[in-house]
Parts: sequence; C-alpha cells; structure tokens
Amino acid sequence: MNESASQLEWVAKASGIAREAGARLREFLAQGVETEYKGDVDLVTVADRTVEKLIRGRLGEVFPDHGIYGEEGTRERLEQEFRWYVDPLDGTTNFAHGIPHFCVSMGLEQRKPAGDAGQDGEIVAGVIYNPMLDELFSAERGKGARLNGRPIHVSPVADLAESLVATGFPSRKRHDSPNIHFYHEFTLRSHGVRRAGSAALDLAYVACGRYEAFWEFNLNPWDTAAGTLLVEEAGGRMSDFAGGQFRLDSREVLASNGRIHEELLSMFRDMFAGRSLTPIPTPREFAERREAAAKANARK
Repeated sequence: MNESASQLEWVAKASGIAREAGARLREFLAQGVETEYKGDVDLVTVADRTVEKLIRGRLGEVFPDHGIYGEEGTRERLEQEFRWYVDPLDGTTNFAHGIPHFCVSMGLEQRKPAGDAGQDGEIVAGVIYNPMLDELFSAERGKGARLNGRPIHVSPVADLAESLVATGFPSRKRHDSPNIHFYHEFTLRSHGVRRAGSAALDLAYVACGRYEAFWEFNLNPWDTAAGTLLVEEAGGRMSDFAGGQFRLDSREVLASNGRIHEELLSMFRDMFAGRSLTPIPTPREFAERREAAAKANARK
C-alpha cells in the first residue's frame, strides 16, 4: 500500500495513454458530437471509435505483447498472458447530450501462460480518467489505489441508512430488468441513490469514498475491469448479489466499502424472495390518493 508511483509497473504508461485519450474526448465535446446507433437505442459516437483506435495504437507501442479487448470492436492478441479491457468512452449517452460526466477506462488482466482466449485471469492494473475534472484514478494489485497520485480509501460509513449509493440502467430493454424495484427499495433505505451514467466512474467513486456502494445488472468486462480493482485496492469489497466471487463475466455487480456489504446482501436476498418490499403506487392509485386528499382539504 505504500509503494511509490515509481514502483508501479503498468500504471504510469497507461495513465499517459488515458490522459491523451481524455484530451481527445474534450476536443470532440467542444466541436460537437456526431452520434449513431449500434443497437435499438445504444449510442455510439465518432469519438468512441476514434479514441479506441488511439488507445489501441498507443498500447501497441508501449505494451506490444499485450492483448486488447475494446468495447468498439478491437480484438487483438487475446491469447496473450496480459490483455487490456478498454472502454474509450464510458458514459456515451452523457457525452452525446453534452453532459460532462464520462471517462476513459482501462483494466489489465493477467492470465495463466498458455491459457485459452476465453480464460479469465486476475485484474492487476486499472486506470480510469475523467477528463472534465482532470481526475485520474489508478491501481495496481497489492499496491493500493490512487486519485491523481494520492492514496484513496473507501468510506467508513457502516449503515445503509447513512449511505449514498449508485446504480445504472441498461440503455435498451429496460422493461426486462427488475432494477427499478431495487432502485425504489434502496431509495427508501439509504441516504440517496444516484444514477449518473458511467459505471466505471461509479466504481471509482466507491473506491474514493464518495459513494458507499454501487450495484448494476448486465455490465461488460470493459465497464468493470479497472473499477473493480480500484474498489478492492481501496479497501472495499466486490461480489455478485448473492455474495459470490465477482468475475469479469459476472452479470451482477455489487461494490461497497465492505462495511455495509452484508446489509446490502440481506436486502438482495429479501428482494429476490419478494420479502419486505414496499409497493410502488400505480399512476392511477396515486391520482386517486391525490383526488381524495384534495376533497379532504376542500372540506376543512
């Protein structure tokens, strides 16, 4: 945890690449954003593709033996012992609407030598860069987590009721996800729930103590690779919603400061079992209550 930045093996070079990529994102944002769809409602911009190409080139120069797995289609040298999971622009919807909350995320996985391309390894380094705030989060396995070079740690808050937590929703098929119910229950039981639009930054914010927890369904490895290491190296805990080990291919992501993790897992057990749920009124029920309240006030 006390390693100096000069003793970090991968972060220094990766940080330079992330900063260069972030500078290009700022330029694109200033020029105006061209968008298109890569699915029903999944946005992709010229910036996503251009910046992934930049990162791919820079990583090839400084880590020529490393593989690269990028959100926008890069698949190179995946059989190598080391491979980078790259999200050139996490928070594309924010970016496309001119909202200055997005980042570059790069996580480095180390796999067993001679493993197959589909084999998961261990995340050993991660960098997340928010170019609009010039905040660079970084971590290497066993060497702690940092924000702009200074050590960071998770929050000491020990109760969900005092915690600020975060989540996200899929860009498409939201009706297939039960997360609105989880959002509702956590809103009632926490200090507040934020949905800011960048899973990588949400994880970084858990690592530095701004949030006490983050959960989301159906994220991809490029969303989580760097952030999960940051959380762990900052003293936090990662799991799925049942408390099982988090893996790159996990479809459930639960990150916390560790102190409220068991309370969160208990809530998930209750919610999946249909216990202790607070009904959400339908619009019709709400209208009926509003009308009844108006009539009651009129009689006073």
